[in-house]
Amino acid sequence: MKQRLIFFISFLISITNFAQNVSVVSPNNKWKVELKNEHSASTGTWFLKINALKENASSEIIPKIDLGLLRSDQDFSNQLKFIKADKPKLITEQYTSIHGKSSQRSNSGNEIVLYFENPSKAKLNVIVRAYNDGVTFRYEFPEKTGTFKIKDELTAYKIPDSTSRWLEKFDLSNEGLYTNMKDASVQQDWCYPALFNTKDDTNNWYLIHEADVDRQYAATKLANTITNSDYKVTLPGADEGVGEPLPTINLPWKSPWRVIIMGNLAEVVESTLVDDVSSPSVLTDTDWIQPGVASWNYWSNNHGTKDYKVVTEFADLAAEMGWPYTLLDWEWDQMENGGNLEDALKYIHSIGVKPLMWYNSGMFKWVTSTPVDRMKTHENRMEEFAKLNKLGVYGVKVDFFLSEKQDMIKYYLDILDDAAKFKIMVYFHGCVVPRGWQRTYPHAMTFEAARGAEWYNNGPELTTSAPEHNNVLPFTRNIVGSMDYTPVTFTNSQYAHITSYGHELALSVVFESAIQHMADRPEGYRNLPDAPKTFLKHVPSTWDDTKLVDGYPGKFTVMARRKGLDWYIGAINSDGRREKVQNLKFDFLPEGQSYKLTLIADGAHDTLFSTKYMVVDKSTSIDVTMLRRGGFAAYLSPIK
Repeated sequence: MKQRLIFFISFLISITNFAQNVSVVSPNNKWKVELKNEHSASTGTWFLKINALKENASSEIIPKIDLGLLRSDQDFSNQLKFIKADKPKLITEQYTSIHGKSSQRSNSGNEIVLYFENPSKAKLNVIVRAYNDGVTFRYEFPEKTGTFKIKDELTAYKIPDSTSRWLEKFDLSNEGLYTNMKDASVQQDWCYPALFNTKDDTNNWYLIHEADVDRQYAATKLANTITNSDYKVTLPGADEGVGEPLPTINLPWKSPWRVIIMGNLAEVVESTLVDDVSSPSVLTDTDWIQPGVASWNYWSNNHGTKDYKVVTEFADLAAEMGWPYTLLDWEWDQMENGGNLEDALKYIHSIGVKPLMWYNSGMFKWVTSTPVDRMKTHENRMEEFAKLNKLGVYGVKVDFFLSEKQDMIKYYLDILDDAAKFKIMVYFHGCVVPRGWQRTYPHAMTFEAARGAEWYNNGPELTTSAPEHNNVLPFTRNIVGSMDYTPVTFTNSQYAHITSYGHELALSVVFESAIQHMADRPEGYRNLPDAPKTFLKHVPSTWDDTKLVDGYPGKFTVMARRKGLDWYIGAINSDGRREKVQNLKFDFLPEGQSYKLTLIADGAHDTLFSTKYMVVDKSTSIDVTMLRRGGFAAYLSPIK
């Protein structure tokens, strides 16, 4: 009996010691994730800790990430017993992306699985990965059968008060403004993604998001309403849109990935980690998925699609500019003044342009914009998509979701599944921020989920906030997926913009969207000088590589993107008081190759351009002046 007692005590000690030393390190030895217990025991409340490793020393990045779930039948939180951890295994993957910031994707991470059980012997696993560009983890219920509700997720990120943060107040449209806060004094719900900078350390930035959300869960948000430094993963509230507030899961089950992209600012911006951890494509044939630029009439004429002549004028614009698409926005079912929908589509095809069409999700009775209800059920969609195939329509824009509950997640994915059967591309407005679906469903072309140029129609707020706002989005929202900002406007909508023409031109490169809607009226582009007009005729909407050359959230951005052998650069400045002289280095270019540079910068004032041509290579460095709220664009082609 005494020997058994000694053995049992020794076993507990060994389990405790092992648990206290469980960790996983990224393949590049940059990040370390440790499993910790509140009371240094083998049972209780568990959390993860993330450190940065450098020269045999470590610095704390996130001191604590609380773990736990509350299921309708079981509590998996404060009495979890640690059972074991698998040995780390290497995750390596290469895949090709049709769109986004890079085409050839390669990621590398080390994974461990942590095994727990609660007092009822019910199992919970936590899968943790340390990637070269961040950390991800997810929960797993390994049992084979059972249907339950998730009552709460207890994941919470403790953010030290000294951390700088860029956060957007939660709103179901995901169309707010990010605020740069030096402390955690404001307590409320926050949108994904959330950007943090540890003690102003240029090497320790991180972006918190989630990925691989599927029909077995809801989209979540962050909330620091319990304590101001703990940002808790929070399920949708009962009053937030349609559907049941608590997600229903079927075992076996895995949660979405909790994603922390980490590194210096360029490494965070260039990361594809949200896509990397999401499920691979469900499609085998993807040749029909064709990213591109589209003309769009809503910004300059809110009811323009009612007018056949307006529709055909924007189709003419697309043909003139060499853009493959034109979008017929809301009210196309009410078209008159010279022709109806069928007439417009026939004309669009006759000039070599491909039509895209808008739909109301039909989920809210108070949203009466037409057409309504044609996407709402599987039967509706199958009938409508069959019609669109006959009409030669290549894609649909579906609007007004305004809910992140499980029922709405199912609706998004049902639309994507049905559209794929008819080879129809899809993009969403009034919607969730991307959660990695562009990898799983590569015909999901872009998402709004940002305060874009459309807001120049809504009030005067964007006029004054746009310069800074435009310089926050590349470091937050646009990192995690395509963003349908609808950029590049030189004329004014209902409310004027104060960004320069150079700034607006640069947005075609600074912002990434697989279908890039150029929002200005035809004369806005037709009246441009040759250099910027030519630039917009050729600028791609999808990229083989992306480099953040320089920048800081809310202040300025210099982005370089490659398509084939050519490079494009977009740079924007938010300072409203003074010009900025940007030293532009070309060290991202390959060794030994010279390029012809076309530089289209701000002119003497905000509606003028200054164009220069020169030869540059990897060693070249030039100074470019950006006006207040200004910018510049550049095109580099290799010299043979």
